[in-house]
Amino acid sequence: MKKIQNAVVDMYEQLPVPYGLVRFGVAPDHPDVKKCEATFEEVAESPRFNYIGNVKVGVDVQLAAMKPHYDAMLFSYGASQDRKLGIPGEDLAGVFSAREFVGWYNGLPQFQGLAPDLDAGDQAVIIGQGNVALDVARMLLTPVDVLKKTDITEQALQTLAKCRIKSVKVVGRRGPIQAAFTIKEARELMHIDKVAFEPIDRSLYPPDIKTLPRIQKRIGEVILKGSKASVDESEKTWALEFLKAPRSVGSSGSGHISSVTFTHQAFAPSANPFDKSASVVPTETTSILPAAIAFRSVGYKSTALPGLSDLGILFDDRLGIIPNDVYGRVITPSRGPGPLTAGHVPGLYCAGWVKRGPTGVIASTMEDAFASADVIVEDWYSGVPFSNSLQGVSSGTGQGWDAVKPQVIAKGVKPLSWSDWKAIDEAERTRGKKLGKEREKFGSVAEMLQVLGV
Repeated sequence: MKKIQNAVVDMYEQLPVPYGLVRFGVAPDHPDVKKCEATFEEVAESPRFNYIGNVKVGVDVQLAAMKPHYDAMLFSYGASQDRKLGIPGEDLAGVFSAREFVGWYNGLPQFQGLAPDLDAGDQAVIIGQGNVALDVARMLLTPVDVLKKTDITEQALQTLAKCRIKSVKVVGRRGPIQAAFTIKEARELMHIDKVAFEPIDRSLYPPDIKTLPRIQKRIGEVILKGSKASVDESEKTWALEFLKAPRSVGSSGSGHISSVTFTHQAFAPSANPFDKSASVVPTETTSILPAAIAFRSVGYKSTALPGLSDLGILFDDRLGIIPNDVYGRVITPSRGPGPLTAGHVPGLYCAGWVKRGPTGVIASTMEDAFASADVIVEDWYSGVPFSNSLQGVSSGTGQGWDAVKPQVIAKGVKPLSWSDWKAIDEAERTRGKKLGKEREKFGSVAEMLQVLGV
């Protein structure tokens, strides 16, 4: 919108409410991270932007039916599935994905019936060592009196108030140098009042950690320093367990998780254990961690929208991305000048996790979005063919949402505008004010639409 002055952008969102992972993925005790909403708000106030909420692309309207009305379409719908471990017992009661749990405490409608049994016992195991894994650990260990001031849902607060978890083990298959969490998340866990960190094996770090790259050095300093609280004097503890790969989930016979068995790993003979990319190999040794509840936090995965193939997009199910030229142009093998060369599908672009895989934080994803936008601008001014181009002339209607809207309404769907979202936003803030916090989110789409009299 900044670089093509007459550009009009329609943004389709399947939920009534905007902001995606900023609203439903960022931990409630990280309000500063959500300040990027103010930037989004500025964009949304432009008369050249249309917010179209409560519309599922590929379901409420087909992609092929949208195409004639747009010069370009950009896919930025993230990763809606979590990767599974593929081990026996993974589907036992009491085993959850971190994505489900995060969505549950953040008010994502599809997970409001999750009902995690946090009072089944006192030991939790989290498999994976990224920021989301540490978010889950922090939610389990942070006092409810601290969380109740945030925008966490009241349902989650009530469940966490009954939480019996006293020990949280965060387990990774490689070492601390290879772990994916950032210093901020590690430091926050170290500073939770009356929660102790179990010291790690010092040999997992080099004798002089100053030899490490800056980021790994800083994280190492935090981990090796540990927490102020001591394990002997604290009711609650957490630990980082390294070089362990999940092998199976055990049950006490009731169909509920009771333990997780791990295969111990060792660094490959040719690997430098203090290198970020060091690989590991399994050993003959196994160990068992007791667990009343477990979370897998081993990554997310994007899936294909219905109808992508109708646009000539061959979704890569293995990588979980839309094939692209790394700049955001969607490519397909059938478009190139030769039999082995891929080419751009005119007018189709992607950004975010569906473009490059589920890695990075909000800042890096925004930078990625800027890059994709720049490519669209470059193509536009270079005269590259866009959607509906035929011999350099567009046969598209250029009507965008105005042409699509009747098709959506004909299906009985209520599309929402930005002003509709603002009404929902105000209602949530009013609910939150009564509870002494910024907002209390609606836990279902029906509740959101009820605000609007739908």
